[in-house]
Amino acid sequence: MTDTTIRSAPAVRTWPWVLATDLVLIVVFAALGRQSHEHGLAVLGILTTALPFLLACLLSWAALRAWRRPARLWPDGVVIWLGTVAAGLGIRALAGGGTAVSFQMVTLAVLGVFLLGQRAAWTVVSRRRHRSIH
Repeated sequence: MTDTTIRSAPAVRTWPWVLATDLVLIVVFAALGRQSHEHGLAVLGILTTALPFLLACLLSWAALRAWRRPARLWPDGVVIWLGTVAAGLGIRALAGGGTAVSFQMVTLAVLGVFLLGQRAAWTVVSRRRHRSIH
């Protein structure tokens, strides 16, 4: 199957789901971080922690116009991942949040697994669906 097959018609139906999943996974990342550091799981606290990364993710989606190829791992998924991490850390720093190197590394790793992993899953499902049709 070619890359063109993966990003054609399904993009129209999948982009809201891929974007929503990105945003949910970022909130999960924030909740896991707050839980592991015993900061509590209050909804407002989780959203405050997640906000810089949610904004960065939305900015990355808009800059790439990622709705055209929402589940494509390369380059779109990688750029969304790295954009979310870099801009999210930048926004967090400007807001006075911590950006220790260890936090940066964990952020890079966890959001990489989350944001790229979901795109890999979409690709597998899309390929299986395509094979079952043909």
